[in-house]
Amino acid sequence: MRLGVLDVGSNTVHLLVVDAHRGGHPMPMSSTKATLRMSENMDDNGRITGEGADRLIATVAEFASIAKTSGCVQLMPFATSAVREATNSEEVLGRVRRETGVELRVLSGVDEARLTFLAVRRWYGWSAGRILNLDIGGGSLELSNGADEAPDAALSLQLGAGRLTREWLREDPPGKRRVAVLRDWLEAEMLSPAKQLLEPGRPDLAVGTSKTFRSLARLTGAAPSAAGPRERRILTISGLRQLIAFISRMTAADRAELEGVSSDRSQQLVAGALVAEASMRALSLDTLEICPWALREGLILRKLDTDLDSDPSTGNGRSSGVPGPTETVLR
Repeated sequence: MRLGVLDVGSNTVHLLVVDAHRGGHPMPMSSTKATLRMSENMDDNGRITGEGADRLIATVAEFASIAKTSGCVQLMPFATSAVREATNSEEVLGRVRRETGVELRVLSGVDEARLTFLAVRRWYGWSAGRILNLDIGGGSLELSNGADEAPDAALSLQLGAGRLTREWLREDPPGKRRVAVLRDWLEAEMLSPAKQLLEPGRPDLAVGTSKTFRSLARLTGAAPSAAGPRERRILTISGLRQLIAFISRMTAADRAELEGVSSDRSQQLVAGALVAEASMRALSLDTLEICPWALREGLILRKLDTDLDSDPSTGNGRSSGVPGPTETVLR
């Protein structure tokens, strides 16, 4: 079965087309991205601007058409923090539905954490034991910890790399003092969530997902994406600290020249690195494994589980404790 996942994030809109079936490894067939920076298309009242809504609608329509011509039988469209937090989200979602026929589902931050955890668990398997996962987005930081497929603890904090860049690091390059103040603030902000996250138990495996973690790992010596998804990649706290000292003195344009850093992400790389460092310090983690699967794969896996649940031959008794997808049938 060919599926499309349409992800409307804070920075980009991403269409992932995969071939998937029960019990099989979802195989990516194509990936299409557009940079919209939804979080920057807000007015002073937190409303998505008319121009921002127009761009979103045009992109959703274009990507839905790509999904259809790619042979997708279903499209699973969802939006995260930027749309979730907009004061006019219902109005914009209504326009998207009327003008494109696509019904965007807005995921809560906890839903994001739980679906991402499901993908990480499936990637590493049961032998990994208790897993703790960190995921840095543009608008929020998701954290989860669990020994099963549904995490025992799942949190979402407004500590996204894009958000903190806009609120704290407006200078280019960011001032040394400003970086130090943000670092201290993040340390204080992470104290309580870290305790809550670790209440179920210390992890056997600590994992980082998201483009931010992949970029940070690459800049500290991990294998490039060309090496393939099964290549082991790690991020160490010592390597991260050295990297922060280096990239915080660079302009966004200079950071964009670094391997593994896109121009779209270079502005928020310093903030993302500081969030990663604060999280690892608060949780006493020296090393993170970098997982290639994250939220989109979690949604696909949950979709396959939901289909399995509805099959009478299975006894309709299986549940991973995470929400199922909203689907648009493509005809």
